[in-house]
Amino acid sequence: MATEAARAGAEWTLPAGGRTARAARRSLRGQQRGFRGLLPFLGPAFIAAIAYVDPGNFATNVAGGSQFGYTLLWVVLAANLMAMLVQTLSAKLGIATGMNLPEVCRARFPRKVSRALWVQAELIAMATDLAEFVGAAIGMSLLFGIPLFWAGCVTAVASFAILALQRRGLRPLEIGIAILLLVVVAGFALQFLLADASPSGIAHGLFVPGFQGTESVLLATGILGATVMPHVIYLHSALTQHRVMGADATERRRILRFARADVIIGMSIAGAINIAMLVTAAAAFHGGGLTGIKDLDQAYRALGQTIGHHAPVLFGVALLASGLASSSVGTLAGQVVMQGFVDRRIPVFARRAITMAPSLILLAIGLNPSRALIISQVALSFGIPFALVPLVMFTRNRGLMGDLVNRRGTTIAAVVVALLIVGLNGFLLVQTLGM
Repeated sequence: MATEAARAGAEWTLPAGGRTARAARRSLRGQQRGFRGLLPFLGPAFIAAIAYVDPGNFATNVAGGSQFGYTLLWVVLAANLMAMLVQTLSAKLGIATGMNLPEVCRARFPRKVSRALWVQAELIAMATDLAEFVGAAIGMSLLFGIPLFWAGCVTAVASFAILALQRRGLRPLEIGIAILLLVVVAGFALQFLLADASPSGIAHGLFVPGFQGTESVLLATGILGATVMPHVIYLHSALTQHRVMGADATERRRILRFARADVIIGMSIAGAINIAMLVTAAAAFHGGGLTGIKDLDQAYRALGQTIGHHAPVLFGVALLASGLASSSVGTLAGQVVMQGFVDRRIPVFARRAITMAPSLILLAIGLNPSRALIISQVALSFGIPFALVPLVMFTRNRGLMGDLVNRRGTTIAAVVVALLIVGLNGFLLVQTLGM
């Protein structure tokens, strides 16, 4: 069954080919070391990292920094450490089994359970795409002053262009996504420098946990509870399942070490961006008495008043790049979900058109885009346990994972993280619906 699932998965993520494959084999044989040895294995975590700096993160970090200054920086740091653990487990599942998470669910769970998981995963994929597509449209609208609906249409064309890179193989797509991620990095690095933040305030916020009343607890819950995006748990396992195939246990362990390094680098970049977002908001808004900044368009305008020096343009470009990249990643995750759970697939461009349609409708009828972002984040809360719990179950199963099975300490940490994230999402959901 595993072999059959692996063949099906290979239709979506082919093994690394050409120069990348040859370089990977040299690295596994020890002929390339250091960064040159790691380079052929970099990529999957960079695609996953985009989900951690999507427009929903923009909104959360702006609200946290403007309302509570540097207080919640430790929450961002903790969330990033959780992300590293979860994405490493997802990558390891693909390496050890040759299957992605949806395929393992189909192989291990009863048919009815697998189909139910597929339905909820598709709904979550739509909610994810809503946040990312709308966020990109907001960035386009802010930068060029065009109505949101037409900004959404331009965003649609741009997202199709990004997905076209996949026709040349997975590596060009990885490079394209990495470039967009670097655009986000550059945007917030410059804003961070312009914001003139307090070094002591940053250090205290990062390493001294604390809150400022009930509202800060709720916002911290939102940051932590929305840390893990269900679609990238599914996707990361697909990105590693056939990328480089280990010939034996020794090679699989080496591939896993390279995958861990990929995750550490990718998630560290995402964590640095999120920290820079919150720090910029804290210095620009909270320090200037603008504690009511919650919407992205408000933040865009306020940055020009507080920081100046083209800060609004940097913010808008970063938001646009984030939305375009994360929206494309969401579409790829949707392909993995359908193919893995029900062994069906549709052309990626058809899926992109289907998933962007609800977003364009919402923009056309004039729904508040920031409100749409909030609704989508609430919907995502439903999907996290259905991806995270099976992941922990499978990676602790020696019969499935072989020599790459979780160590006892890893399983304990994963269970704690899973319970914490599921519990926080449940709390956030209750609080949000009760407001």
